[in-house]
Amino acid sequence: MSRAEILLVEDNPDDIELTRLAFAEANIDHQLAVVRDGAEALDWLFARGAHAGRDPAQLPALVLLDLHLPKLGGLEVVQALRADPRTRTLPVVALTTSAEPSDLAAGYAHGINSYIQKPVDFAQFTAAVRQLGLYWLVLNRSCA
Repeated sequence: MSRAEILLVEDNPDDIELTRLAFAEANIDHQLAVVRDGAEALDWLFARGAHAGRDPAQLPALVLLDLHLPKLGGLEVVQALRADPRTRTLPVVALTTSAEPSDLAAGYAHGINSYIQKPVDFAQFTAAVRQLGLYWLVLNRSCA
């Protein structure tokens, strides 16, 4: 498949590898594109900067977004996505270590579709990824 079906926006290399392993363990074989900060996420999605050669019409089926990112935070990324008609309905799942009620409330207020706190245990994380993949990539019907 020529497009990345999942865009992972994560700055922690350990969490990136853990996510890759969890997707493999959960038998989710969708292509995964990884960007490491909020500014790069917007550049990737809108095909600008270092990602100017990418086709901006080829959006992922799902964005997995950490909230606490360098350069541009996750909430600012979601705000920019919801402000643009091309990405307004793109499914965005916050996948974060934060358990702060203020982060949860702000995430939904800014337009995330789902908020998942990353489990510390790998088996629990894999189970969460399996459920996430099943719902967002198989069961959910999106207009994006």
